[in-house]
Amino acid sequence: MKIPLVDLNAQHQSIKKDIDAAIQNIIETSQFIMGEPVKKFEENWARFCGAKHAICCANGTVAIELALKALGIGKGDEVITVPNTFIATTEAVTHTGATFKFVDIDEKTMLMDPEKIEAAITPKTKAIIPVHLYGQMCDMKRIKEIADKHNLKIIEDAAQAHGAEFEDKSVGHYADVATFSFFPAKILGCMGDGGAVITNHDAVADKIRLLVNHGRKDKYEHLIEGHNYRIDAIQAAILQAKLPYLNTWIDKRRKCAEQYSKALPASVKTPHEASGRKHTYYMYVIRTDNREKLMQHLKGNGIECGIHYPIPLHLQPAYKSLEYKQGDFPVTEKAAKEILSIPLYPELDTEKIDTIIKNISEFFGSNTQ
Repeated sequence: MKIPLVDLNAQHQSIKKDIDAAIQNIIETSQFIMGEPVKKFEENWARFCGAKHAICCANGTVAIELALKALGIGKGDEVITVPNTFIATTEAVTHTGATFKFVDIDEKTMLMDPEKIEAAITPKTKAIIPVHLYGQMCDMKRIKEIADKHNLKIIEDAAQAHGAEFEDKSVGHYADVATFSFFPAKILGCMGDGGAVITNHDAVADKIRLLVNHGRKDKYEHLIEGHNYRIDAIQAAILQAKLPYLNTWIDKRRKCAEQYSKALPASVKTPHEASGRKHTYYMYVIRTDNREKLMQHLKGNGIECGIHYPIPLHLQPAYKSLEYKQGDFPVTEKAAKEILSIPLYPELDTEKIDTIIKNISEFFGSNTQ
């Protein structure tokens, strides 16, 4: 039995008629760029998130860049984030002309440690980007307290946290802007690249709409220089076809995670779902100091797994010039040596989960004798 880390085809087959109809409609109406398909999904995504505005864009990376630019953050400004995220978070900061500063993470949740933020703030600091890694929101109430105290903007990087909640509040509630990725493997994914920005601020939304589409007021009047950061209408239509299923898929993810957490051996650390949070489990990430051998064992038995992410950003070759060193962010570095993502997706059945649990249990049983 082969068990993939993610099975995109299983999801596609489950709603194939809906997807085929959405794609066919785009072809027949020739609404390939912007238009009603994009507008419809934006309206429904804003409603799902409990936000006033949603603006779609080309991908999750430019979503963060658009958010920063719309908030007036650029050259000479500093933005605080974490080193245990995908490089898209920091790339977006750099592309605005600003610079990023890292703070370490909380040991249990592996999310931004709010108590480390204030020590990183300087007169140049203009924003905080908390990253809701693996499907769980950061401690947004505490982060907002700090941001308000120091007059800082908040941009939530929710690329992995569609449908997540903090104390019954959705992504974006505590922030000036929140950003999403619709990369195919995400909790809500399209069939290519796509992203979105949500906000409750009219002026910010207006600025992002201009930036996404060449600064246009109408077809040939440009109020500012913008970008060609538009989402393809066919991707918006696919996302709209999938959106009605999203809550069901999230419930299934949570049930898969519950089955794992109840039955995995004590030899591995299972994900810590903090009090008052709804974790949507983009990834189910266990921790063990025997990761490499466990990974070999699982792959040898047909079970795919991965590491998200093996090299913290402060130790990436791309940032060598910043002169970070081993030991600068010890909690992040320790986690990077222990984390292992095991299969989790809505279509993963109980039998396959039991097989994965059995293989992990057998590995630790044989390694403790």
